[in-house]
Amino acid sequence: MCGAAGIDEDDRTGIAAVRVIGADLLLPSVLHGRHPHPGDVALLHRAVREFPPRPDASDAAMWSHWGMMSALHRSAPAAVAAGRPPLAVSPAEEPDAAWLEGAPWQSFTHQLSVLAPLAVPAASSAVHRAAAHRVVDLARGFVRAVRRRDWLQAAGTGRWLAALDGRPDSLGLDHGLDFVELMGGTDPRVALHVRAARLMAEGRPR
Repeated sequence: MCGAAGIDEDDRTGIAAVRVIGADLLLPSVLHGRHPHPGDVALLHRAVREFPPRPDASDAAMWSHWGMMSALHRSAPAAVAAGRPPLAVSPAEEPDAAWLEGAPWQSFTHQLSVLAPLAVPAASSAVHRAAAHRVVDLARGFVRAVRRRDWLQAAGTGRWLAALDGRPDSLGLDHGLDFVELMGGTDPRVALHVRAARLMAEGRPR
């Protein structure tokens, strides 16, 4: 059976691609407040099961895997509401996030942009808390990424800024995202993060 993503559940290449996409496979349902497609949930579950992080995986890879597990856990109530048995996924223990605490703002911004799939509404983690405490650093990193023409980092950082309170009014995030999309929007990853940022910003109280 193919899910909304159009990937067959027996397509191992497709499952590997889902592992790369990570928790963002379910992002449309999260941002639009809809039940995820059961086929997509099954695909994400297989990706989690078949491609666990290696023992020597980076901190970012560990957090990406945790984000997928968390997305599956959040999808369980939707499955019950739709009359489907939820997949057997327990909330995973959070990886260590101490490496973010003392990171310079430049590398902090880079790492958060890599973990942009964790920037979703109503989610909580040690990464979210670290980001919430360093919003000004993220704003500085967003401007730096734009000046360096690093559109993917700018889009990922902009997504975090849209998900957080306390960003400086002087940042002009809306116009900044317009520029990032104009210059880097041919990259689907940039387009994804910019669109996610806009939808989150629209749904947040002014």
